[in-house]
Amino acid sequence: MLKELISRTQRNHALEHATIHMLSERYRNFSAQGNSTHQGFYLNIYGDIPDTAVADAVHEAHRRMKAGEHQLAIHPNCGTVLLTTATMVVLASQLTLAMEQRRQRRSRMPLLATLEALPSAILAGVVALIVSRPVGLYLQEKFTTDGDLGDLRVVDVRKITPSPVTRIFRLGDQGLVGYYFPNGEWQGDPAIVRNDLLIAPNNPLHEPFSILWRGKIA
Repeated sequence: MLKELISRTQRNHALEHATIHMLSERYRNFSAQGNSTHQGFYLNIYGDIPDTAVADAVHEAHRRMKAGEHQLAIHPNCGTVLLTTATMVVLASQLTLAMEQRRQRRSRMPLLATLEALPSAILAGVVALIVSRPVGLYLQEKFTTDGDLGDLRVVDVRKITPSPVTRIFRLGDQGLVGYYFPNGEWQGDPAIVRNDLLIAPNNPLHEPFSILWRGKIA
């Protein structure tokens, strides 16, 4: 029973990542935060993406993974990678300071000695930061996701009421989304996409330019 629950969570986690990959191929300048359970996965999407596009991305991700694209299960910004990075950096820095304390044979390091050991601790943290990325990706591939979806099916994709945590994150996402084009005809890809609290021609580009604002005004 427990093994099956873990397996379903791993596969849902993989489909969550694949869905984000699908959206990244179609849209720019958006962010997403998700979490997976044995019952499915949730995505908090910050950006101008229609609900139908999210549903299409889920089904396309499922289809491509079932066709053998198991690499879509891995995402570099997964919490597994972030947690691995934070853990390794902290441990490397703490270990460096502990070794210096042991070398000086003191129960407590004075402030000056701590400051002298700080460059070595920072260097150890930087090395851990570099090494932790492939380690985190490996852990993600082997333990927290499963690219082989097996009999996993997409039953439903629906919009739900944001959680209190999501609402807190969205406090910084107020205003209208401004798309700044480096021409006067709204053509091509925008050079800058940002949230504008005021509708005003505060242009960060050289003229000529055009701006398209999207969103809702309460």
